[in-house]
Amino acid sequence: MKYYFTLLFFLALSTAVIAQDTTPEGSESRDFSARVINAQTQRPLESVHVVNLNQVVGTITDAQGEFTIRAAVNDTLFFSYLGFKTQKIRVTNDMFRFAETQVELTELAYALEEVIVQPYQLTGFLDIDVRNLPMNNAYQYSISGLPVSYEGGNKSPNAVTKVLGAIMNPADLLRNLFGRHPRQMRKLRQVKEDDRIRDLLASKFDRETLTELLQLEKVDIEDILTNCNYSSSFIRTANDLQILDALSACYEEFKVLNRQN
Repeated sequence: MKYYFTLLFFLALSTAVIAQDTTPEGSESRDFSARVINAQTQRPLESVHVVNLNQVVGTITDAQGEFTIRAAVNDTLFFSYLGFKTQKIRVTNDMFRFAETQVELTELAYALEEVIVQPYQLTGFLDIDVRNLPMNNAYQYSISGLPVSYEGGNKSPNAVTKVLGAIMNPADLLRNLFGRHPRQMRKLRQVKEDDRIRDLLASKFDRETLTELLQLEKVDIEDILTNCNYSSSFIRTANDLQILDALSACYEEFKVLNRQN
């Protein structure tokens, strides 16, 4: 009987080893290394932002254009660098099997347009120049007793209706926006927790990395923040990290309001 149980033990152990050996290559995350170069000059590119969109981790290339990041087969890596076209690649088994994988980024061609230095003439007389300066047509509406004001856009009856709707039914206005992207909204917390991702987003203003991470269109981001009472100037000038934090704060407030209703 003792021999029988010993035999069963070794049979089970060998089965486990065989199963482990037959596990498809690349099914688990591991360190993936590669090199990023300029497609035109074949020179390495330093400080290229590399983000694993599936696992929400990021890194940057060193002076030799090299980087290492956690990845698994079929993960998508997103590359972005100022002045170069962004690129996405799918990680394959061959990239792990063979060394010296290279990713080539292509330079963007910039067409310089005519720049008007003085869109309006200044006379030097303050009272005249003040009247000639363009005015901000966005109206802020406030109600006594409420600590915040509401931006309603241009002065029109629809602007007032929008403000009243935001006050009376704040969750209803955002339910459709957030309801269309439940998976992306749940991913917000994961994106916020990676310090390297936050550092990358802090230096970006084009929304490209953010839209790839969250799988949202730029217009969706603008709609969400507009309905969360963020001004158009903030949406236009904030860096990607500030936009990420604003989206997260807006979603948390929405969840609270949604539970109350």
